[in-house]
Amino acid sequence: METSNESSRTDFILLGFSDQPQLESIISVFVFIFYIVTLVGNTTIILVSYLDTQLHTPMYFFLSNLSFLDLCYTTSIIPQMLVNLWGPKKSITYGGCVLQFFFALDLGATECLLLAVMAYDRYAAVCQPLHYTVIMHPALCQKMVLTSWLGGLGSALIVCSLTLKLPRCGNRKVDNFFCEMPALIKMACVYSRVIEIVVFALGVVFLLAPLSLILISYGVITQAVMRIKSAGRWRKVLNTCGSHLTVVTLFYGTIIYMYMKPQNTTSQEQGKFFTLFYTIVTPSLNPLIYTLRNKDVKSAVKRILVIDKCSTKALR
Repeated sequence: METSNESSRTDFILLGFSDQPQLESIISVFVFIFYIVTLVGNTTIILVSYLDTQLHTPMYFFLSNLSFLDLCYTTSIIPQMLVNLWGPKKSITYGGCVLQFFFALDLGATECLLLAVMAYDRYAAVCQPLHYTVIMHPALCQKMVLTSWLGGLGSALIVCSLTLKLPRCGNRKVDNFFCEMPALIKMACVYSRVIEIVVFALGVVFLLAPLSLILISYGVITQAVMRIKSAGRWRKVLNTCGSHLTVVTLFYGTIIYMYMKPQNTTSQEQGKFFTLFYTIVTPSLNPLIYTLRNKDVKSAVKRILVIDKCSTKALR
């Protein structure tokens, strides 16, 4: 453990895409654009859901939490990544690496649970429309969101404590663009069967179990949709459920590929691009998917803009 303690007092080197320097400038522009889209899109959803009283529903309460998660998730990773891509140094302090590792795990696990909660909300809205407001009352919605946050926090504490105890034998090079669990485990100079078992078990709890609940919910929703005779309501159900299902597919597909496979079977270069997708691309697509397919959000944005214009004219 002395080697581990000694290395914990030094900076880590984030290798990122340094073995392909010709791609770094392209990747940096790509990341910067997607980060701006993430900030603007998710902040807009949060503000619109808060300001428009017609969006004070369980669906938009959960969507606001998802947007806040995505904002925090990308902000814990991208600024440091851009600094390393634009500057000569590729380093990150040990404390910064630990925080980045912890928040990425915490927020990622929370999002897995939150997407399952959102699927249940869609099930209640489509299959129990007459009892929807009774089932999804505000107290239950708050408890479900709180459980998601606490579940993510608990999993992050367990995995972080186990991973950071692994001896690194002076190894300081993290073969990724941020301090992610697979890269940190590969830094260790010993093989840990315990971590592999724990990660797999948590993967079942936070990935496979929520995904199974989502698929079951949408199986029941599909049966209900097939019985709907109203074309207008049928399209509305498909729009709201289709948005959530698209986000689920993008997020869970890449996460399961990265975390549920044995770590030694994943190509590191391939893993970096998969990681780039679910840490940077997916959070920026979420608000676009929900707003482009959702007339309620579009209408709310128009109403707020009209009110702002009227207020401005009245002040003049």
